[in-house]
Amino acid sequence: MTTTTWLDLPADSPFGVHNLPYGVFTAPDRPGRRIGVRIGEQVLDAGAAARAAGAPSELLDLLAAETLNPLMAAGRPTWQAVRGALTEWLTDAAHRAAVEPCLLDLADVELHLPFEVADYVDFFASEHHATNLGKIFRPGSEPLTPNWKHLPIGYHGRSGTIVVSGTPVTRPHGQRKAPADAAPTFGPSRRLDIEAEVAFVVGTPSAMGSPVALADFAEHVFGVCLLNDWSARDIQAWEYVPLGPFLGKSFATSLSPWVVPLDALQHARIAPPARDVEPLPYLDDRDAEPWGLDLAIEVVLNGRTVSRPPFASMYWTAAQQLAHLTVNGASLRTGDLCASGTVSGPEPDTRGALIELTWNGEHPLKFPDGTERTFLEDGDEVTIGATAPGPGGLRVGFGEVTGRIVG
Repeated sequence: MTTTTWLDLPADSPFGVHNLPYGVFTAPDRPGRRIGVRIGEQVLDAGAAARAAGAPSELLDLLAAETLNPLMAAGRPTWQAVRGALTEWLTDAAHRAAVEPCLLDLADVELHLPFEVADYVDFFASEHHATNLGKIFRPGSEPLTPNWKHLPIGYHGRSGTIVVSGTPVTRPHGQRKAPADAAPTFGPSRRLDIEAEVAFVVGTPSAMGSPVALADFAEHVFGVCLLNDWSARDIQAWEYVPLGPFLGKSFATSLSPWVVPLDALQHARIAPPARDVEPLPYLDDRDAEPWGLDLAIEVVLNGRTVSRPPFASMYWTAAQQLAHLTVNGASLRTGDLCASGTVSGPEPDTRGALIELTWNGEHPLKFPDGTERTFLEDGDEVTIGATAPGPGGLRVGFGEVTGRIVG
């Protein structure tokens, strides 16, 4: 794909024509929600550009929608055709006069959830994160549960409380019971945490009863975005015996406003870490095209970087997660969101959750202004950003997912 554009962009922009992530925006001078494509620090009104460029009606209808769902449901050949058209409009000078008026400054638009979320599944795919939590909660025992290296563990979350980046996050209330307490109490969470995650967005649905094989991952997944799985650790600790996360997770999940197309990440694909347990055949990717991704993530708390988790270290890939999700015959729907689980690396400054960074509060984060944090306080703001390798040494930007805690 060409990376030369008629726009005046920095040569190393992570939002050049090699990327072209999709979002949904509103602007004061344009009615309704519109599909936008980020290019540099601008947003291309995709529907207006398609109309101005004389695109065929089937493409125009998809880009003129108010959400990405129709485009996502159209399937991989259409995704590639649309991406090819967008690239042509932004690189061929013959389109400049028609397309340039369709560009808006990013600062002048409001971004929304880019698609209607169908089902939401959150996995637990980082060996380092799982091991750290095992050491914290089961000291002296084997950190990983016996099933962890045999299947991608996950749970079904609440799609209705997924919010776009920038939406304030209200501190949740619920039951809390410390081990030494005689009975539970009710009140605001005192151990509010983050989880830096990467999410995969399903486009093409699948039929119930038809598992999705590893090799078919790219036929179903439209793109990738960033996610913060806010977690009330005290509510979670009391409620998830014997089942799984519920109120400790369902109050809010923040999603970045840009969906990076899977085709923009070809240079980021890598083999996952070596595995010491042979997976069952439906999860065995040793002879398959690798779907590990070399994403560099940064977690910022109140303006200061506290962690740089490496997504390349994730034990289970998104392709394996999708294969496991559907192996029992469960179907996929357009808009399904599959989150990776907390991304954590092997070093202390690469852990993707405060419970790990502070070792369950035993070692507070210390800031230059003298403040400390174990878990989040009201007014705290968390921003998660990421980039990935692109063509010719360029980086692919994911933007950011940000949230501020309110009481």
